[in-house]
Amino acid sequence: LDGDRKDSDMSTSADLQFVFAVPPSYSESTRNALVDAAYAASISNSTVIDSTSCIATVYERKFGDSVVENDKRNILVVDMGHARTSVAILQLINNAELAGDEMDVDEEKSNEEEKKIIEPIDRDNSTDKSGSISKVKILSSVSCPTLGAGNIDIVLYHHFRATLPSLAKAEFKSNSRSGQKLLEGCRKLKHLLSMLPEGNVTVETIGNNEMDVKLSASRELVKQLCQGEVLDKLKSMIEKALTKSGGVVALGEEDISVVELTGGGCRIPMIQDAIRDVIGKAEDFVFSRSLDDTSLALGAAMIPYSVEAHTVDAEREETRTKLLETEVALAEKDEQLRRKDEIRNQIESHILELRSARHSSAHSSLLPKTDEFNSFLDGTDDWLFSDECEEASVEQMIEKWTQIQGRTQEFCGDYLAAKQFEADRKDRDLEEEAQRAAAERDAEAAMNGDDGDEADHDTRRLPTKRRMEIVMKNKAEANELFSCGNYRHAAARYAKALTHCAKFYDLSPQEEQEVKDVKLSLYLNMAFSYIKLEKFDNAFASCNDALSIDPKNVKALYRRATVQYEKRKFDDAITDLKEAEKLAPEDKAVKKLKLMVDKQMAKQKAKEKAMAKKMFG
Repeated sequence: LDGDRKDSDMSTSADLQFVFAVPPSYSESTRNALVDAAYAASISNSTVIDSTSCIATVYERKFGDSVVENDKRNILVVDMGHARTSVAILQLINNAELAGDEMDVDEEKSNEEEKKIIEPIDRDNSTDKSGSISKVKILSSVSCPTLGAGNIDIVLYHHFRATLPSLAKAEFKSNSRSGQKLLEGCRKLKHLLSMLPEGNVTVETIGNNEMDVKLSASRELVKQLCQGEVLDKLKSMIEKALTKSGGVVALGEEDISVVELTGGGCRIPMIQDAIRDVIGKAEDFVFSRSLDDTSLALGAAMIPYSVEAHTVDAEREETRTKLLETEVALAEKDEQLRRKDEIRNQIESHILELRSARHSSAHSSLLPKTDEFNSFLDGTDDWLFSDECEEASVEQMIEKWTQIQGRTQEFCGDYLAAKQFEADRKDRDLEEEAQRAAAERDAEAAMNGDDGDEADHDTRRLPTKRRMEIVMKNKAEANELFSCGNYRHAAARYAKALTHCAKFYDLSPQEEQEVKDVKLSLYLNMAFSYIKLEKFDNAFASCNDALSIDPKNVKALYRRATVQYEKRKFDDAITDLKEAEKLAPEDKAVKKLKLMVDKQMAKQKAKEKAMAKKMFG
């Protein structure tokens, strides 16, 4: 977010304040570094506040009027996220003579930094009819940057690595792909045990010889494993917070009357048991969850912004200015690199198109077959991976791209003219077809007495046979449009047929299979239409939809591989082609495309090898 951005419909940077809520354990230097980093990111008005202050502010806003006059309530707040845990003890007070009483209570602790008073926020009903005022006092706060629900995942990870024979001999590191899959399995098991007393999760292909591994555990086992690494540490944090708040003497007879839980880790039953145990509450003690994930942001927005609190001296101001200048320079350099990559990709795609056109274009006969033209293509490819290209400026890249386009025009003028003529003809045909289709729809709507747009407005519960007739009618129209080269409208008609496929109801198993088969055909045809239109992302999505119905469909694998080839994702293309080749060893189209991909991969590896040789000698 750019703090210095100006817009006609939003506040300027002078009106915007950015507040960063951080754990109380953050040092002053860390907080200053955060504000300085924000300044370097063009966020000039920013401040840093304790997350505990945000929580206290929100709590006062929500429950300031819930305490009876001359009473107080002690609140324990536990926030356990994935990697960090915070514990705070708050005191909500409602006292008509609060100022005098607070002086008596805090006189002996006036020098303790942990005790802060959150002043009541200006709002309606901040005082009741008797004139009493509510305040929240932060008695103590403790945070730990190394304790969180993620620790449970790690404990389970080491437990299974040590106890499962299929993992004990498996060689993989925690940051490897197999290690991450095991850690993810431990995380899923942890979530499962939050709901069930026992559970098991299967992790695929991580054991010896790529075997699947089953992870099983019970709540009791996890509790024993986490006793030292998680539960004892959490109890120690709560005890420390109690000690810092002055213990039972400061809390008074009220003790801890409310425990607020927030963060995903606090949903785990053994974490809740540990909290009850350390504060001496029975099993039937009910936790409160009044503070949700928005509490930090809400509290940060409610606390008044103070410019004086973040004034900087001359030395730090100079440092901030240098940071901003450096960030701006880096952003400009990033933009230059992005522009260079964009031009390089244009050149590479241009050369690849010319090579591919020899085999797939209807105008391939117009392309030159001379050695000079081949040398031009090879020389351009070599230049793309040369030191000259790597060190070229954006202006030099633009100049080179202009030269390549000029040379292409000299070599392939007739081909380019024919290609442009064909593109213009298709555009004219598409426009004429769109006009004819619109006229036909209007005429059909007039005859049927409807609005002619079944796909958008047809909510009728038609019999299966009638609905299938509509689907097949749209499919037949799409096939006819496709055969005439009207790929855009064909894709739209295939999509319309698919919308009708979603309107079947009460199907028998046989009818469900029939609908699946029709949907598979529609997705395949739609993918082919998008490939013809060179809308490869749409084609890729259609292929995935087809494979979700039939994962072993050769045509879907082949067409997805075609998309990957056009997007120069050769590794992904070869994966699909190998699978298709297993399913249809004699398919000539698969073999031909695989040969083309293998050729491109070999060429790419040769270029990478040559580039590496130039870089490292």
